[in-house]
Amino acid sequence: MQKRELAKTSGAAPSAPAKRGRPFGSTAANIAATAVGANLSADSAAPSSLFGPSLHLPISFAEQNNKRIVLALQSGLKSELTWALNTLSLLSFKEKDDLRRDATPLAKIPGLLDALLQVIDDWRDIALPKDYTKPARVRTLGANTLVTGFGNEHEATRSAALSHHCHGSGSLTETPNRKGKDRSFEWWFEEDGLFNLDEEGRAEKQQCAVAASNIIRNFSFMPDNEMIMAQHRHCLETIFQCIEDHNTEDEELVTNALETIVNLAPLLDLRIFSSSKPSYIKMTEKRAVQAIMGVLGSTVKAWHCAAAELLGRLIINPDNEPFLLPSAPQIYKRLVDLLSLQAVDAQAAAVGALYNLAEVNMDCRLKLASERWAVDRLLKVVKTPHPVPEVCRKAAMVLENLVSEPQNRPLLAAHESTFAEILLSDGRYSDTFSRILYELTSRPNNKIASGHAVWGM
Repeated sequence: MQKRELAKTSGAAPSAPAKRGRPFGSTAANIAATAVGANLSADSAAPSSLFGPSLHLPISFAEQNNKRIVLALQSGLKSELTWALNTLSLLSFKEKDDLRRDATPLAKIPGLLDALLQVIDDWRDIALPKDYTKPARVRTLGANTLVTGFGNEHEATRSAALSHHCHGSGSLTETPNRKGKDRSFEWWFEEDGLFNLDEEGRAEKQQCAVAASNIIRNFSFMPDNEMIMAQHRHCLETIFQCIEDHNTEDEELVTNALETIVNLAPLLDLRIFSSSKPSYIKMTEKRAVQAIMGVLGSTVKAWHCAAAELLGRLIINPDNEPFLLPSAPQIYKRLVDLLSLQAVDAQAAAVGALYNLAEVNMDCRLKLASERWAVDRLLKVVKTPHPVPEVCRKAAMVLENLVSEPQNRPLLAAHESTFAEILLSDGRYSDTFSRILYELTSRPNNKIASGHAVWGM
């Protein structure tokens, strides 16, 4: 169940700053926004509290059904799994004004997070193309029994068992109750309570995996859950594996995984993949960074915006620098490309990431300044200007960080007239650009100081 951002009427009070949520540009978010806008235009007098789910659950519900929910997820039965996923979708959904101070943090329920991850892992196990799966191997153990319990190999076992029962007596003629015997072999695989491995069963498994990923995404919005999830190796491995296979995986599943990891990024330490905690997928720090880089180069706007924001949040932790900095040239190139897009959300994500990267060390500032079109596109964000003033301020701060390095001043000196124009025309950023011009012209080791010292005065 997706978080819904309720539209505000024209006469309403200014809204609070947007919380972390689905990246701008996702199809589902656009459809939801369009639908809400249509409803508002049709009935502008309707109170906003009527929009969206308004189900009130008793506080004791989760506490009384904790074990049942976990057991239902682990059972593998369609009805039980559906009930558990629907229940968790309601429990994990939180409206803007809904205060659940007495609610139990869902990630603290023993075994719940692992049970949800197992639903996704079950889908991941059968989601691989057949070309990449191991060839079928006929098992001889239990060939004389009706149900072997070997799962995928039931077809070969069934054919062997049928051959044994039909020809074991030496007669080549069919027995009168042959149809009943065939039915006795098939009843187990046609049980409605179990997931089959045909196309319908795969589709059902996929829907369950997407629902589980949406619940985990909702978990990541709850402050009490963030630390637990950020230190849960199985959770991070499953999320990064979904991101790694973004070209073949379900789009909604990838989007939920990206939003989850973006929410957890400020607390995430990539060294967890080399820690002593038990591993399920053998994810490494290098694979995790490569997965992010793959999504950053994606053509899906919601994905590369989320990847840019993720990189900007990961680099805040100094322990993540050794894993991210080797890919810095590719990161800068892609972020500068995002600055050239007309989408304002892509520009905002790129500027936010560049702002944090420019704060890291001198090497980052030197590489960013030498990136082609970087300075021009940052200036364009300020001059256009971007609809969000904070984005323009961060773009100006990136330029100030670049000019603080003496090696970058010749590159920035070519834009001195543009800096002066913004200084004199826009009072919001006059302080920042006055400091930039001061750095350019009044340093003793600057060769052009004698000709342009007026800004230093």
